[in-house]
Amino acid sequence: MGRKMELGEMKMPAVIMQPTFADNALSVLERRYLMKDVEGNVIETPAEMLWRVASSIAVADRLYDKDADIEGLALSFYEMMANRDFMPNSPTLMNAGRDLGQLSACFVLPVEDTMDSIFEAVKQTALIHKSGGGTGFSFSRIRPHNDVVHSTRGVSSGPLSFMSVFDCATETIKQGGTRRGANMAILRVDHPDIMDFIKVKSDLSVLNNFNISVAITDSFMEAVENDEEYELINPRNNEAVKKQNAVKVFRQIVKQAWYSGEPGIVFIDRMNADNPTPEVGMIESTNPCGEQPLLPHESCNLGSINLANMIIDGQVDYQKLGATVANCVHFLDNVVDVNRYPLPEIEEKTKQNRKIGLGVMGFADMLLRLSIPYSAPEALEVAEKVMRYIDTSAYQASVHLGEQRGAFPNFPRSIYGHKNPDVPVRNATRTTIAPTGTISIIAGCSSGVEPLFAVSYVRRVMDNDEFFEVNPVFEEIAKANGFYSPELLKKVSHSGSVQGIEEIPLKYRRLFETAHDISPRNHIDIQAAFQKSTNNAVSKTINFSNSATVDDVKEAFMLAYKLGCKGVTIYRDGCRENQVLNIGKTDKKKSVQADVLRPVKKDRPRRLNGSTYQMTTGCGPMYVTINEDSQQQFFELFNTVGKAGGCAASQCEAIGRLVSLAWRSGLPPEPIVKQLIGISCHKPAGFGQNKVVSCADAIAQAIRQHLERNNGCKDETLSEKTMFGACPECGGVIEHEGGCCVCHSCGYSECA
Repeated sequence: MGRKMELGEMKMPAVIMQPTFADNALSVLERRYLMKDVEGNVIETPAEMLWRVASSIAVADRLYDKDADIEGLALSFYEMMANRDFMPNSPTLMNAGRDLGQLSACFVLPVEDTMDSIFEAVKQTALIHKSGGGTGFSFSRIRPHNDVVHSTRGVSSGPLSFMSVFDCATETIKQGGTRRGANMAILRVDHPDIMDFIKVKSDLSVLNNFNISVAITDSFMEAVENDEEYELINPRNNEAVKKQNAVKVFRQIVKQAWYSGEPGIVFIDRMNADNPTPEVGMIESTNPCGEQPLLPHESCNLGSINLANMIIDGQVDYQKLGATVANCVHFLDNVVDVNRYPLPEIEEKTKQNRKIGLGVMGFADMLLRLSIPYSAPEALEVAEKVMRYIDTSAYQASVHLGEQRGAFPNFPRSIYGHKNPDVPVRNATRTTIAPTGTISIIAGCSSGVEPLFAVSYVRRVMDNDEFFEVNPVFEEIAKANGFYSPELLKKVSHSGSVQGIEEIPLKYRRLFETAHDISPRNHIDIQAAFQKSTNNAVSKTINFSNSATVDDVKEAFMLAYKLGCKGVTIYRDGCRENQVLNIGKTDKKKSVQADVLRPVKKDRPRRLNGSTYQMTTGCGPMYVTINEDSQQQFFELFNTVGKAGGCAASQCEAIGRLVSLAWRSGLPPEPIVKQLIGISCHKPAGFGQNKVVSCADAIAQAIRQHLERNNGCKDETLSEKTMFGACPECGGVIEHEGGCCVCHSCGYSECA
């Protein structure tokens, strides 16, 4: 399966340690990261991928020392990744050593109050998304709707209308089949259109390529605490246009977040208080998940240390952690040099400040190996101590590089240059806590600083077999203490939690807490603990049960502000009306209703409206007809296969009858897609334009196309609009973590 070496590429040593990845990690690597030929066949091993990344990043040392031992450095980078001690962000894994060469995950683009600036930003967004990055914007400089436009003697349509333009552009760009576009839209709380912005996602079918956050100022929070009014400022002339009650606005933010999980909030003054280069510019926006504040046209390269691997004999191995931090800072600083930036403006601004974002993953696993519950006070002590050590070590490593290579060019205009000009700091910022949904699957650890997603869950692979993924620490303990069994894993996987399962000793039920087992206060406490020693921000989701109240969310927002967080994102389980799957505790009221409301099969009316879809299968052309009733509800499905007769035709007829029965009994179409899509009986490449791998898969894809057409979506955009809560690629469970949505089964992430 090996590939030919590219021209000028450093040859991989003949004898090198081979990485060990779990089956789920290998599946994600093959699906998203390993190089493929034009027919979609994998032509790279995991070891070759890691060497491709390590060797291409190590080459940057020659820029500073023509005699540098880049082979030895590449080997150290390789072993750090092969041991799963560290993983860079996804674009680096995907693109390092390849023609694209774009290695950054985070970008912020300026949007000024002119048509030229707005549509230049749209163009730049398309180029960034095409290269695999995500973008953040502040729309706060755009004049409010109905404001005067002197050049046309008309009125402005306002920032929300232009956000829709960016959203459409993102929908159109397909990033080489590896990553979809993601955006962050931020509007200042003192913008005249703020109430419309807060409410924009009351309709869950709009702006699906955006996360939205309100930029909250310290003066606004003071007005909230004192129940006062504050001024709304027209950005066209910086004049106050009216006053608004702060409590009313804050209450609307809270209510909307309770309803849909958005908007999030960023404490913009707090971010600017930690801005290392205030003379260069002010921070207005962040990357899509909120953890990376950036100046306009800046980018940032992220990577995460696997804290689960920093435990030896039940103790944190600070010597190993410090050495890993130094190596990671070296790696990420080199990325700044070898990166191929999508725009010259971005290259210039990025190299002037050389920001990097070293974070962590596997924190929950670290606590488990220390026998500390996530909600225990000791967990906060570990979080603060470990992150303080990482931040201090990263600063020291950056100074060491600065002594060898020079400080970042804007150093004389930075807080470091003014405070201590004789200590050259290489990187304006060094630490960030990013969501690590996909790379943590590769590393085989928990995501970011989140609690466990689940102790055990079902993973359905493409041939529709089911496997139980289990937390490795739980598996070790369960086997060592004699209560491990396949039946137990199946029981745990029903909710993902061990709470209430009597077969598991109480002390282990207390230890193995999941995101839905702990309180919002515990979530915020951990976020605040990590924020104390993080240069940038901490991406984390504050989970609420479905029964949480608006006041519960309000208290969480206030607490996050008081504890020093730079932003907060909440998610109330099941709050999206179309969520069809979840992991965690089931709302009791809904369970009772489910028991009472029995499905009733509807009679077939004399006339139905339908559409027929032609699909290419291994058994010949298939024609799938989907009929709807007068309320446009899915009612029945028929299909015919080109080669009549035989098992294929009879099995397809059986599927059609069962699907029709399910729809006439009230089952929505999304679970049907989830169950049928990906069932395989042919080679992985599939047949036809849709890469159909079986007749069942063809039926599922036809249903999905029908859903997309009805919802105004384009190809492969079935996520939030019709399948929120179920992975649009494999049908697995979507979990909200780190301000993003991640599928732990296949590695799908809604955030770039």
